[in-house]
Amino acid sequence: MLPVETLMRTAPVIPVLVVENAAHAQAIAGALVAGGLPVLEVTLRTAAALDAIAEMKKVPGAVVGAGTVLNIQDLDCALAAGAEFIVSPGLTDNLGRAAIDAAIPFLPGVANAGDMMRGLDMGLTHFKFFPAEANGGLPALQSLIGPFGQCKFCPTGGIRQDTAANWLALDAVLCVGGSWLVGKGAPDPSAITAAAKSAAALKQ
Repeated sequence: MLPVETLMRTAPVIPVLVVENAAHAQAIAGALVAGGLPVLEVTLRTAAALDAIAEMKKVPGAVVGAGTVLNIQDLDCALAAGAEFIVSPGLTDNLGRAAIDAAIPFLPGVANAGDMMRGLDMGLTHFKFFPAEANGGLPALQSLIGPFGQCKFCPTGGIRQDTAANWLALDAVLCVGGSWLVGKGAPDPSAITAAAKSAAALKQ
């Protein structure tokens, strides 16, 4: 397992993927990896998500994790599917302790100082700032960075190709989560690879 900071520094954007059909998973993953985005977050928002994780792991170079992990049951299912890291929209004591006990790279969602203090109490220093834009955007995160200088972030939620660089300019931001890279329906590998290349070029 790669440390969570290594995962966050692998590429400037972690694609946040909602996969409706597991038969599309390998094509999506292959196109993203070819474009320079190997760390992939498959959200547990569809019935196909767990199968999609297993399929994407077959793609050489892909590092596949599970997102929208809400509880210990979700965590167990994601681990059984082969998830290599875990992302959650928030942080609870139960999920945090279980993820730490599982020794899986864990990126819990935080929205305020209390969330971050709870994470720090567990020994966590890497967080998903979520929902990034709806939660006050750059000014909100900049305000939090001051008292939490030891923390690193992956802002996710409402970020686009044309706004991602503004977030990545912050030293405390190692990457952003991006849902703009893959459209709905059958994947267009060439379009996905082109979008991934543009995202991968945001910060080297």
